[in-house]
Order: sequence, then structure tokens, then C-alpha cells
Amino acid sequence: MDPTPSADGMGNSGDVRGGGPRDVVQLTIPAAGAYLVVLRTATASLAARADFTLDDIEDLRIAVDEASALLLVSAVPGSALECVFTLSPGLIRVTVSVDSLDGESPSKDTFAWTVLSALAGEVGSSTGPGQRVTIELAKRRGDRGE
Repeated sequence: MDPTPSADGMGNSGDVRGGGPRDVVQLTIPAAGAYLVVLRTATASLAARADFTLDDIEDLRIAVDEASALLLVSAVPGSALECVFTLSPGLIRVTVSVDSLDGESPSKDTFAWTVLSALAGEVGSSTGPGQRVTIELAKRRGDRGE
């Protein structure tokens, strides 16, 4: 147990450099390309807060944008795209999910998936419950995802 008092009195100092997960941010936007600018801006802001380099911030921003675009192709019209950011010391995990018309994960044999993997470092996808499709990303500070 960390004896250091927290800024909010509940164990959450807001400092992502300490031990373990500190912040979880969830955004829900309409599943439409016009709203991806909100997600790109939030991604860059959170990565900057986590002291990522400018290159890492740009890589993560593009990766989240690409993951979202892959999911929007088969999103149920009028549904919401959910994005959860988990900030840990030197690491940001991002989960992007949407209700899909076909319930199929994006193909991993595409150029888009290759770009996504190169930018994020760790990438995976899953399906369920129901027709929900999710892409998970993890980006470490200083990791160029090669």
C-alpha cells in the first residue's frame, strides 16, 4: 500500500508515473466518421498527459483513428462507438468497440491492420457479446511499435 496521500483522497493521484493503473477514461461518440476528430483529440491529450513523446503521441492518435475506422465500416447505423483509455505508468491501453452488423473482427491480413500493429505495438481484436466487435491496442512510452 502506498502511504503517500492522494490528491483526491481516494487513492487516485492523477499521476500516471506511479505504480499500477491510475486513470480510466471512457468516451462514447456516435459511430460516424465525422466524430472521430473528438477521439483523435482526446487520444493526443491523454498521451501527452502520460508524458509520451511527440512521435508516440502521433503514433497512438493515428492507431486509435485507424482502429475506429476499421470498426465503423460495419457499425450498426445510429449506434455508438465506445473507447476506453487505461493509463498506467509508461503505458496506455485503448479499447475501441462498436455494435457491428456482421459481428466479425477486422481481417488481420490487410494493410490497415499492418499499419495499426506497427503504430501501436500490441494489437488484438475480439467479438461478443452479441455482435459487438472490439479492437484492443497498447502503446508503451518510447516504443516505436516496430
